[in-house]
Amino acid sequence: MSAERRMGRRSFVDIVLAGGMVGSVVSFLYPVLKFVMPPAVAEALDQNVVAAKVGELAPNSGKIFKFGRRPGLLINTPSGELRAFDAICTHLNCTVQYRPDFGHIWCACHNGQYDTSGKNISGPPPRPLERFTVSIRGDDVVVSRNG
Repeated sequence: MSAERRMGRRSFVDIVLAGGMVGSVVSFLYPVLKFVMPPAVAEALDQNVVAAKVGELAPNSGKIFKFGRRPGLLINTPSGELRAFDAICTHLNCTVQYRPDFGHIWCACHNGQYDTSGKNISGPPPRPLERFTVSIRGDDVVVSRNG
């Protein structure tokens, strides 16, 4: 064999080291890319969800429930009326909660406040919460998207 066709030890080591470097870079970048890019998850096709059982919520109380990939908020007003909202604050997408001591919906991130109709009444939220329809089916409290 001629010297030009035969691979020397140095060339072999260079190829092995280059392959190792490429493998290392790929093994570091792959998990980072998988973390940065969210997985493809289909939005729930259901427009209805069972949020609670009848009688589960006392007057002047609230409950967070899952509505597809987002949280929802079911409240039982002091007068006993059930109301449901998207539990994501319209300011910076924090999760809101019902505060019975205040008698309204509250966002802990920047002290945003909504009344029991979902209307923004104080703080930085720029618009009201999305309101859902509440209905009773047997022993279930069912929340539905509007439209």
